[in-house]
Amino acid sequence: MIAERMDVGLTLPVMEPDIGPETLRTWAAAIDSGPFSSLAFGERIAFDNPDALTLLGAVAAWTSRVPITTTVIVPQLHDPVALAKALATADRLCAGRLTVGLGVGGREEDYAAVGADWSTRRIADLAERASTMRRVWSGENVTGSTLPVGPPPYRPGGPPLLVGTHGPRTLAAAAEWADGLAGMSLDLDLAATAELFDVARKAWAEAGRPAPRLTTSFWFALAETSPDPRAQIHRHLRHYMNWIPAAFVDALAPTAGFAGTVEQLRATLQDFADLGADEVQLIPTSDDPRQLEVLSAALADAPLTPR
Repeated sequence: MIAERMDVGLTLPVMEPDIGPETLRTWAAAIDSGPFSSLAFGERIAFDNPDALTLLGAVAAWTSRVPITTTVIVPQLHDPVALAKALATADRLCAGRLTVGLGVGGREEDYAAVGADWSTRRIADLAERASTMRRVWSGENVTGSTLPVGPPPYRPGGPPLLVGTHGPRTLAAAAEWADGLAGMSLDLDLAATAELFDVARKAWAEAGRPAPRLTTSFWFALAETSPDPRAQIHRHLRHYMNWIPAAFVDALAPTAGFAGTVEQLRATLQDFADLGADEVQLIPTSDDPRQLEVLSAALADAPLTPR
């Protein structure tokens, strides 16, 4: 089933250098009051970004309307019961606006930073941890303590879970437990995204599950707010992809994400709407708040519906 319209969410600029609380609060308030369908951010450990679980509490307090999505949390970096407690707390604080993207992560240094076992970076381990969290959220006493671990989440059963992956096999394996896909397009490859969406639709149908929520995301830089949008993306990737040799980042940067005018961006978003995406979350490569004004004006014009 193809979505009747596609939503557009926005990621906080948490991976920008020297990001401060006032900037984050400004962005959160603007996203909450704008036409955006979600406020998203992800997790890294061995980096200078804010802690994702702590930020969930702040964002819940700073906003009142916009759904909040983690893209993504890596359960292998946490005790699953403690993670379930933190996410249930966040779900209550934001009155059920939370969606949790889960993935295995791709940075061995993040695992090492918290003493996590790199060999657990498997979809089967992710599924097991997701199951543990759902059991905690259902009120089951999984620890043998006097009382079950609480608090209960705002919604019975807990927040929706999306699987963060690029791989068709990993995606198909997640159909048993995930509610959809938290995708990421490195180079706006529409054919690859369409293939992944088709894999999800087929796998969820074969598992007897409701149709999956299909989301993806990509980096962007706007000509209206940057003198050189492509250079902005390159600078961002050099900082964000600090665990990868610079030569590889430099080879990726010329085609990574979107660099152009907001009118061209809307045309690109239309292409994803035509694939049946439920939502695209835009990832900023600068913390310049002018981007929020430009995007809000462009997205308020008319909804993105499949042609």
